[in-house]
Amino acid sequence: MGEGEKTGVKRIRISAGEIGADAELNETPTAQAIWDALPIQARANTWGDEIYFSIPVKRGEEPDAREVVELGELGYWPPGHAFCIFFGRTPASQGNEIRAASAVNIVGKVQGDARVFKKVKDGAAITLSKID
Repeated sequence: MGEGEKTGVKRIRISAGEIGADAELNETPTAQAIWDALPIQARANTWGDEIYFSIPVKRGEEPDAREVVELGELGYWPPGHAFCIFFGRTPASQGNEIRAASAVNIVGKVQGDARVFKKVKDGAAITLSKID
């Protein structure tokens, strides 16, 4: 099992009750910090079609942080030390874009249709865990 941490794909499971999806983390320093902190359990906050929750990771904004994201992207929001799942428009969106409250570090992407998270209610228990 000596798969190199740098070259190995970091796959995670995002679960909220019966709802869940697999995702892949990217190779950024923030994604590595999140991987190292797993598993994480929290309560979901919803903001339009975004779920976010504070995690025990404290990172600054990375050089490629951005406000407009793609459907299914996972972000880390530095001001709130929060993990974000984007699956549609937010109150900050203009037109059909998906816009975070402020710049987020992109840390990965949901595999499959991220819109399954539309069924997650505010305050629901949510878990991030490694897939071996």
